[in-house]
Amino acid sequence: MRITVAAAGDIHCSEEERPRLQAAFAEAARRADLILLAGDLTTYGEPEQGAVLADVTREIETPIFAVLGNHDWHADRHEELAAALRDGGIRLLERSAETCTVNGVSVGVAGTKGFVGGFSDTLLPDFGEPLLRRLYAETSAEVAALDRGLRSIQDCDVRIVLLHYAPTTTTIEGERETIWAFLGSERLAVPVAEHRPSVVFHGHGHGGTFAGSIGDIPVFNVGAAVPVKDFWLFGFEPGRGLVEAPEEAVRA
Repeated sequence: MRITVAAAGDIHCSEEERPRLQAAFAEAARRADLILLAGDLTTYGEPEQGAVLADVTREIETPIFAVLGNHDWHADRHEELAAALRDGGIRLLERSAETCTVNGVSVGVAGTKGFVGGFSDTLLPDFGEPLLRRLYAETSAEVAALDRGLRSIQDCDVRIVLLHYAPTTTTIEGERETIWAFLGSERLAVPVAEHRPSVVFHGHGHGGTFAGSIGDIPVFNVGAAVPVKDFWLFGFEPGRGLVEAPEEAVRA
């Protein structure tokens, strides 16, 4: 059996974006068995913006999984926003994992926002001012949650990691290196390399590269172009994992 997954990042929903998103989601639901959203679901994290997205998704029968992004935390109204999104049937993953079965294929999605911290020689250490150590601890909590989530879905036919922040530089190449530390952390790659999921999706690096990897595990930056007008379609098969990746976005 084969399943098709539609993935997008950084849709930045607001009332002004309602017509665009209605068309994009309708097309994704028509062509895919599962829809994934890699954070920055709203423009500024206002619950009213989440309600617009909920209006768009409420009648869609295709399962929708999502994580939050930095934009979604901007208004500091997390509980209200999360409630609005879930009211639209969106399965919001916050340091958690969920499973579903589509076309007879069991799919597990381990999702969390991720966080900053840098890569290689620029990794933020667990040292110094308490505020910096709190930042390090926040990334640690994200890494631990991703590890737990991947362990919980290890028996699924298709195992997907859904993040907002990047776990590798291979998908942020093209962005200025001076801001890489704010685009993600390679610490997020540790549980990925250990548990070897079928694929990793993330957003956030708008000027980055669409396709990369952690070892031989494929990683896709589905927020590589903003405003996002398209969903990317990916094909998976049990026992084979990712069998088809897009060369072009699906136009709404």
